[in-house]
Amino acid sequence: MTLEAPLSTEADLDGDLVVTNPVDGSIASTVRRATEDDVRNAVARARAAAPAWARTAPAERGAVLHAAAEHVRAHAQELAELNTRETGKVPGDALGGVEAGVGTLVQYAELGPVHRGEALRGQYGAADWSVPHPRGVVLALTPWNDPVAVACGILGAAIVTGNTVVHKGSERSPGTIARLNALLAEVLPDGVLLGIDGDAATGELLLAQDGIDVYAHVGSTATGDRLAEVAARTRAHVIRENGGNDAVVVDAGVDPDWAAAQVALGAFANTGQICTSVERVYVHRDVAEPFVAALIAEAEQRTASLAASYGPLVDERLRRTVQQHVDDALQRGASARTGGVTPGGLGAFYPATVLTGVTDDMLVMTEETFGPIAPVRVVDDFDEGLRLAAADRYGLAATVLTNDTGHALHAAASLPVGTVKVNAVFGGAPGGSAQPRGASGAGFGYGPHLLDEMTTTTVVHLEAAPAPVSARDTEAAE
Repeated sequence: MTLEAPLSTEADLDGDLVVTNPVDGSIASTVRRATEDDVRNAVARARAAAPAWARTAPAERGAVLHAAAEHVRAHAQELAELNTRETGKVPGDALGGVEAGVGTLVQYAELGPVHRGEALRGQYGAADWSVPHPRGVVLALTPWNDPVAVACGILGAAIVTGNTVVHKGSERSPGTIARLNALLAEVLPDGVLLGIDGDAATGELLLAQDGIDVYAHVGSTATGDRLAEVAARTRAHVIRENGGNDAVVVDAGVDPDWAAAQVALGAFANTGQICTSVERVYVHRDVAEPFVAALIAEAEQRTASLAASYGPLVDERLRRTVQQHVDDALQRGASARTGGVTPGGLGAFYPATVLTGVTDDMLVMTEETFGPIAPVRVVDDFDEGLRLAAADRYGLAATVLTNDTGHALHAAASLPVGTVKVNAVFGGAPGGSAQPRGASGAGFGYGPHLLDEMTTTTVVHLEAAPAPVSARDTEAAE
């Protein structure tokens, strides 16, 4: 997931958050950084509002969230333009992300009121059932790469299940998140959603507060590990979707042009800044040559549309990381078949890059690059590709491109990841949920199962009490 600064007590608390536009270097947004008092007061207000919101009928919570979603929809263009200025996301994708966020809020507004426990079968004359209850106060920490869409998922699920939320978005998109929080808070009851603007030091201040029951995080593995560490002391429930190093296995017998188009979509969409971007490519030797040629053409086509449909990286810091990973590969013997060089001029642009001759120990194969890089490794058979795809500390998602049903089933059964995709790098049915593995996190971070993560379950056992002794004596006398 997104490469953000790990939480650290050494970060600076002074001054505003200032974000520059990665297209031209102009000031994109300036947001007031929260103080320690702001953080403390936000958690206290959320704590105070929690009991009343928890007692609010689920149908009423759903109706309020639905109204909040429509309020966000009315400001979709404004949010999209903020997102584009702060992160360089191309306008169509930015608007699509806002619309996806609205759709997610509506989905949870409808799912929340029908989220229910279970009736259990016990002994004759008794009743048993389970009831979900809100956990309390949720600390939501969300990323910059699709800020509205991702935030709406966590916020919607937390709010509709009766929790109150303190929300801090990434310091790379503070204006977008501040505006989203403000729009939602205009409709929600006071104290149900409190926005906090800040960076890593602000995050540490939030973790130092008592009274937070859930840490819900989408972002880097380093930050996710920090949350898990703190939760061992605070006993907060942790939901985290973290880094990924998603692999694609290209089988023999597939159309190489089609396979290249799929890999290019996965590796280069949003300039490679997607949680489930393609990070590693394992291609069968039989189709490797035409596949690589087609992938190079796909990359060059995207680079040619620079600033139109292919945007920049979010900032210079990420661009340096991407170049570092590429340089490591080149110095160890890989070849850049296209791209691989930081361009001059304004902005944080980086070309779509295809690397061949990569080895398993290179950074582009072992770490999440989070940029438009497609490192290609040739394998002798499908099993070798599958084995290498599985040999990774991350476990977010993986894709196989194959005409062989047996190979597809084998991949689905054996890949240690939360999501296995066959013949499509993106997509899936509505209502899906997945659990990342290993360094990619833990817990259901989206879909209907996120409602379960946001609640605790109480099991109730009910038996009829015996009649009072005096009543039994009266019955006997009669």
